[in-house]
Formats: sequence, C-alpha cells, structure tokens
Amino acid sequence: MPRFVILEHDHPIPHCDLMLEAGDALQTWRLAQPPEVQRIIESTALDDHRVMYLDYEGPVSGNRGSVKRWDVGDFTEEQESTPTARLLSMQGARIHGHVRLEQIDGKNWRFVWLTR
Repeated sequence: MPRFVILEHDHPIPHCDLMLEAGDALQTWRLAQPPEVQRIIESTALDDHRVMYLDYEGPVSGNRGSVKRWDVGDFTEEQESTPTARLLSMQGARIHGHVRLEQIDGKNWRFVWLTR
C-alpha cells in the first residue's frame, strides 16, 4: 500500500507539505495550513520530491529551512478519482478517513479532509 507524509515546513513561511508515494517519487502539494476536518485549504502542486522524505525530519538542503513530521501513514486512491479530482482514503496517526484534492487551475488545488 502506498504511503503518505505531511511535513510541517518552516520556509519561506510556515506551511505543510502533503507527499504521496508514487513509485520512486513523492507527488507533492504545499498546504497553506495544517489539515482540519471540513476545512478547505488552498494548495499548490509542487515538483515531485524524493522518497526519502517519507522518513525524514530535519534541515532541508539549499538553506530552505527544516521539516518536521505532522502525520504519516498509508493511503489508497478511490476509483472515482480523476487526474484533477482525487479522492483518497488515508490512514495515518492523525488523519483517518477521506481526503479530496481538487485542481482549480494550473498548479492551484484545494485540499479538504472530508471525514474522520
């Protein structure tokens, strides 16, 4: 089962990074704030990251601050998912339930933790 991680990242301003395991890379979105049930969170698609971040906490190369694990676990993608509207079932230490990622335009997305 693929894994996910949500990292608190303090650079350039505090935010969270949602990372989903996709083979040998992590699909990544910057979340403007930590997840809360039913809160719509502005998100930005980023370039893929290295899989090492699934298990990493500490300084980020290139003087880009540091990261700390907010949650980690497994996820499955529901069959109703499309490339622009992804429905995930996530089982982590904090997030248990369904999450929707919806593309607004370009790199702009919306993240919603639907249920516990």
